[in-house]
Amino acid sequence: MNKPISTSGESLEHGRSIVFRNGIVLTMDNAHRVVKDCDVLVVGGVIREVGPGVKAPDDALEIDARGGIIMPGMIDTHRHMWQTAMRAYGTDWTLSQYFVWYYLEHGYNFRPQDIFAGNLLSAIEAVDAGVTTSVDWSHGLQTTEHADAAVDALEAVPARFVLAYGNIQRAPWEWSAEKEFRDFYSRRIDGKGDMLGFQMAFDVVGGPEFPERAAFEVARELGVSVTTHAGVIGATGDDSVRLMHENGFMGPDTVLVHCATLSDDSYHRIAACGCSASVSTESEQSAGQGYPASWKLRQFDIPISLSNDTSVWWSADLFTAMRTTLGADRSRQHFEAHLKGETVTHLDLRSEEVIDWATRGGSKALGLDSKVGSIEVGKRADIVLIKNDDSPVMFPILNPYGHVTMQAQRADVHTVVIDGNIVKHEHRLINIDLARAKSAVEETVSFLADTLGEEAWNAGMYPEISAREAAENPYKYVE
Repeated sequence: MNKPISTSGESLEHGRSIVFRNGIVLTMDNAHRVVKDCDVLVVGGVIREVGPGVKAPDDALEIDARGGIIMPGMIDTHRHMWQTAMRAYGTDWTLSQYFVWYYLEHGYNFRPQDIFAGNLLSAIEAVDAGVTTSVDWSHGLQTTEHADAAVDALEAVPARFVLAYGNIQRAPWEWSAEKEFRDFYSRRIDGKGDMLGFQMAFDVVGGPEFPERAAFEVARELGVSVTTHAGVIGATGDDSVRLMHENGFMGPDTVLVHCATLSDDSYHRIAACGCSASVSTESEQSAGQGYPASWKLRQFDIPISLSNDTSVWWSADLFTAMRTTLGADRSRQHFEAHLKGETVTHLDLRSEEVIDWATRGGSKALGLDSKVGSIEVGKRADIVLIKNDDSPVMFPILNPYGHVTMQAQRADVHTVVIDGNIVKHEHRLINIDLARAKSAVEETVSFLADTLGEEAWNAGMYPEISAREAAENPYKYVE
């Protein structure tokens, strides 16, 4: 591959020192400092200095950040990346239609190469949008060959990932007990460091005897965390949370996804254990897991991160996730006030807090906060510059937090640095093989369309679901 260069002829090779000049820096540190006309120096992959007039090494790449906002890389804590090859196929689905199509009818058709294709495109899409860490909630891993394909794709893109290993076609107490699963973990994950983390991804729905205990014990033995869907109407509710809590399998490293339809008792249990919640607002408000839970989670001081769920509906764009989360939370505040005949005079949720959820919230949830999530000296350099001199929307910047959440979009992502290396610059992806991803996805789409047949393929976008199918809980791990 040719050595990457900028439009001005500067080398963008990995390992080169970098200095951003004269930008507005959202540090997202404990004090949430906003520093104007600020420089950020990166040497050896580490943030070395933050402030005005920084002296940089002579060979450092200088990036003019005037008119732009420098912020930490965003972190998506829950996305089914393998489904990206089916981008927008299920745009008009309900949750029941999603369950039936993937869980009960067609998910088993995905081959290892189809997992690879979806993951590769999804990983590239994330980097392009300024998402520097993504959790691949990979519940399509029917075999370890599928898991190998998932990791192959993640390792082909120079970003930070967490493989959340799952298999919707089998019960977690079955697949987690197999030697092949442990061998996969030892062979592909163990010792990889923070560029490729690992979680186990499964849901608690097996009944009062709590058969999922066996899978939790495997996670504990391996020293890895568990991420699980909780508070999904009709699927995982208060009993799921109670069983995890009463059996001692909830802690600060547990990430609960959605948390949209739970009782106050469950929220108390989650808060008491220090668990965090991954809110997928677009998904919750469109697919129907329940009302997006940020308004409720805040009442119990439960840590929040943000996620995009799946590109079969939505994209890997945390700008949209932040915007819709603000909208849903504020809408609920107004709604509750109007029920009492009151008028809201001050909003409870500010843009600043939602940006924190999209950055620091994710790093804390994934145990990476000592390394990434904020722009502070000593942390690894996962940095995004939002700047677009050709856009009428990128000026004036009067409220930087509000500009990120309500004005900017993925097209305004000028530069992305991950672990100190430039992976996007001047709105161009650097040393990333998008053509390979397109080719792989085209082959997957052709295969799936041919496998289903034209009639079933077209009908799948608007599938007819019977009352029985809608009532059936696909999480029960039964035939």
